[in-house]
Amino acid sequence: MYQIVPGAPGEQHVIDRTHGSPRKKKFGQESRPMVLAGLLGGVLVLAAVVAWCYYSLSLRKAQLLKAESLELKNNGYIIRNHTGDIIFTMAFRSGTLDLDSCTKEGHSLSCTRSGTGKLNFFIQTVREKTVMCYRIRWEELLDVSSVEHAMVYNDSHWYGGAEMATQYWPMRNQGEQEPRPFVTSDVYANRNAFGGILERYWLSSNATAIKINDSVPFHLGWSEKNRTLRFVARYQGSPFKPPVGHSGFPELSYRVCVGLDVTSLHKYMVRRYFPKPINVPSQEVFRKPVWSTRAFLKSAVTQEKLLRYAADIIKYGFKWSHLELDDRYTTDYGEFDFDPQKFPNASGMFEKLRKDGFQVTLWTHPFINYDSINFGVALEKGLFVQEPSGELPALVRWWNGIGGILDFTNPEASGWFLSHLNSLKRRYNVTSFKFDAGETSYLPRQFSTLVPLSDPSTFTRRYSEMAIPFSSHAELRVGYQSQNISCFFRIINRDSVWGYELGLKSIIPTVLTISILGYQFVLPDMIGGNAYPNRTAGVINETQALPDKELYIRWLQLSAFMPAMQFSIPPWAYDDEVVQIARKFSELHERDVAPRVLELAGKVVGTGDPIIRPLWWIAKDDEAAFKIDSQFLIGDDLLVAPVLEPGKLERDIYLPAGQWKGKKRTYKGPIHLTDYPVTLDELAYFYWVET
Repeated sequence: MYQIVPGAPGEQHVIDRTHGSPRKKKFGQESRPMVLAGLLGGVLVLAAVVAWCYYSLSLRKAQLLKAESLELKNNGYIIRNHTGDIIFTMAFRSGTLDLDSCTKEGHSLSCTRSGTGKLNFFIQTVREKTVMCYRIRWEELLDVSSVEHAMVYNDSHWYGGAEMATQYWPMRNQGEQEPRPFVTSDVYANRNAFGGILERYWLSSNATAIKINDSVPFHLGWSEKNRTLRFVARYQGSPFKPPVGHSGFPELSYRVCVGLDVTSLHKYMVRRYFPKPINVPSQEVFRKPVWSTRAFLKSAVTQEKLLRYAADIIKYGFKWSHLELDDRYTTDYGEFDFDPQKFPNASGMFEKLRKDGFQVTLWTHPFINYDSINFGVALEKGLFVQEPSGELPALVRWWNGIGGILDFTNPEASGWFLSHLNSLKRRYNVTSFKFDAGETSYLPRQFSTLVPLSDPSTFTRRYSEMAIPFSSHAELRVGYQSQNISCFFRIINRDSVWGYELGLKSIIPTVLTISILGYQFVLPDMIGGNAYPNRTAGVINETQALPDKELYIRWLQLSAFMPAMQFSIPPWAYDDEVVQIARKFSELHERDVAPRVLELAGKVVGTGDPIIRPLWWIAKDDEAAFKIDSQFLIGDDLLVAPVLEPGKLERDIYLPAGQWKGKKRTYKGPIHLTDYPVTLDELAYFYWVET
C-alpha cells in the first residue's frame, strides 16, 4: 500500500510501506546526474592533462625553434630586441621548412626537410660582447632553380649595397625589381644597374646588419609595395658559375648581426668583415686639387692645350697635387705611347711640366681595340678574355670602340699590362695612373678566363689590384672586396645637373654609401660634372657645354669639404668672381679640411671607420639624423651643410644634440635652423664644442 508524503514545495516522496523505506527506483534516478558529473569531471581532467602535454610540447617546440632572440617559423624568422620588439624579419619565399625535421644542439639549430624535399638548413649563433650574430644557411640538396629570402624593412632605414645612378640616403628602392645579378656595372651607361663600387652588406637604423657570403651566386631585387629586399641564390640563367666540384644546387648563406646601436654595430662589422687599406695615399692629393683634362678638353686634348692648361693654373694662382692627362693621348686605344700628331714632343712636354712643378698621371683602361697594333700581340700571347670555347678572344663594345679586354686572372696578361705602365712611368717620369672602367658589364655575356670566375665581380677585384704599385696617386672607379687597396676611389662620372640622378644632390648620398662599404679615400667626380652637351644645366654651344655658374660654385664648395678636390672645367672659364670663390675654397680645404681629413685617414688603416660620416654616427637614437641626406660629418665634430638647390641663398639645417659653433654664434642641439642664410660665396659648417 502506498502513501503520498508531503515534502518541500513542488516535491513529493513515495514511501513503500511494505518495507518502510524509499523505493530503489528513486536512488537510481538521483544518482544518474552524479555519475554524469563524475564522467564530465574525468573528461575535463583528461582534457586538462592533454592540454598541459600539448602546452608543454609547444613550449619545448618553441624553445627548440629559438636561437637566442631569433624565432624560427616554417615560412621565415623574426629577431627581437631586448625589450621584445621585432627588429628584423625575413621571409622564406622559395620554400617552407618542415619544422618536425628540426633539431637543436648547442648553439646550432638545424633542419633537414622543406616543402620541396631534402635540404641543409642551419642557424648558428655567435655572441661577441655587445653583438649577437646569426649564421644562416639554406642549401638545397635537390635540383631546384633558386633560393629566395625576403627581408622586410619594418620601420627602419637601410644603408649600403652599391653605388647607384640615382642615389638616395637612406635607400629608397622604387617600384618592383625582379632579382638580378649583384655584380659591378657602369651606371653611367646603364642607369638601372648596380654600380662599379659595391659590397654585399646592408646596415639599418635599428642596429641590425646583413652580410651575404662571398660563395653565394647572389641576385638582388626589391618590392616598394611590400617594403622588402629580395635576396636570391641562383645559377640558372645567371653569370655566376658553380665552383669546380660543386653540385650546382643553389645555396643562400649570410650573417645577420644585432648590436646596441647602429654606429657600434657598423664598427664591429667593418673590423670583422672588411679588409683595411695598407697605408694612406699621398698627402698632396688630400691637400691640393687634382687638375684633370677630362671634362674641359675631352678627347681633343693636345700637347699645346695641355701646356696652356697647366700655365693657366699657375697664372690664376691655384695650387695642384698633380695634373691628370685623360682620354686620347695615344694613337689608338690599347697602345702605351703618345700620338705623335697630337704630342709631337712628349718628352719635352714632360720636362716643361716638371720644371713648372707638375706631377703628371695618365689615364688607362683594360681594353685593346681591334685596330691597335697591340691587338695582334695580345691575341698571339693569349692575354684576352676568351669566348666560352677558350679558342678566340671575346670582343667587347665599350664607349670608345670595339676590342678585346685583358684577362687579369692570367698572370701573363697582368704582367704585360704592368710592364707597359712601368715603361711609361720610367720613360716620361709619370707619377701614377687613373684606372678607368673595370666593371663586369664590359665582359661578354658568355666568356672564359684562365682562372674560372664563380663570381664575375672577381674580375673587378683583379683589375683594381693593378693600381697597387702606383697607389700613392692612383685613382680607381671600381671596387669589390678592394678596401685594402690604398688609393683614391672615384665616384662614377657626374652629369652637370642639380638632381639625384648623377647630379649634385647625388654626391653626398654616394660618398656616404661607399664610405659605409669601407672605401674611405673618396675622390668625388670633377667639380661641375662632365659637361656633356646633352646632360648639362648651363650654357651650351657647338664646341663646349659650360655648367651653370651657380651650380659650379655650389659644387666646388661641397668638394672643398671632401677628402680631395678635383677640377677640370677651370674657374677662369667663367669670370673673376668664380676664380675668387674657387681660390677661397681651395685655400680653406688645404688649411682647415685637409689636416682633419689626414688625421682621420691615418686611423682608417687600423679601424676602417669612415672619414665622411652620416649624422647618425654621433646621434644614434635620433630619428631625424637617420633621414638627412644633404649634410654630413667630417669625423665627429665638423658638420657640413652645403646648398644643393638652384636659386637658394638660405637652407634648413639640422644640428644633433650638443653645442655647435657656427659663423656668428653657438647653437644648442638638437635644433632645426630654418632659412639659415648662405650667400653664393659661403657654405654653412659648424664645429662641435664642449660645454
